[in-house]
Amino acid sequence: MNTILIGIIVANVLVSYKGFNDLSFFRKYEFHVGSIRSGEQIRMLTSGFLHVDMMHLLFNMLTLWFFAPVVINYLGNFSFVLIYIGSLVFGSLLTMVFHKNDYSYRAVGASGAVTGVLYSAILLQPNMMLGVFFVIPMPAYLFGILYLLYSIYGMRAKNDNIGHTAHFGGAIGGYMITLIKEPTLVFDHSLMVILLAIPIVILFIMAKLGKL
Repeated sequence: MNTILIGIIVANVLVSYKGFNDLSFFRKYEFHVGSIRSGEQIRMLTSGFLHVDMMHLLFNMLTLWFFAPVVINYLGNFSFVLIYIGSLVFGSLLTMVFHKNDYSYRAVGASGAVTGVLYSAILLQPNMMLGVFFVIPMPAYLFGILYLLYSIYGMRAKNDNIGHTAHFGGAIGGYMITLIKEPTLVFDHSLMVILLAIPIVILFIMAKLGKL
């Protein structure tokens, strides 16, 4: 059992639980464009440890629990932490790019960091299978692609407080950092490298066309 992974999960649980029971704490550390643009950049990190509710927290932590060991086994603890934090930062940065003029935009969640770890794990072990709802078998890469396509829907619907834009930033972060650390994956798993890039390309095409 990896102590760094456990530490990250515990940090998410403790910070989120505090946020569930203390609205002022939640508001102080959530991602809020107006506050960040006025100088509170720390929110770009702290928001990644807050969650909307218990189901949001549980889904993110379960996803992290399933995929993090793959990254740790292949790349080691340091690279895992680099991918987790790097993806969290990429997620926040992309959110600022998309919502910089929406001063009221708010979001929380570890989804950016978790999606980065998810993408990294799939690149490293493309034949991995998942049990969706612990029953339905699904290739991990298909889960990753569907997850990001759902995020596009969430970005367009704008009907919750979940940082859907951060999913994409996190995916880009995990994707890029992993390929920088292991450039041979471009040749060894070239099909997977292309497949995982598809939802990212779709996002930027939709953004360019003003569909988001």
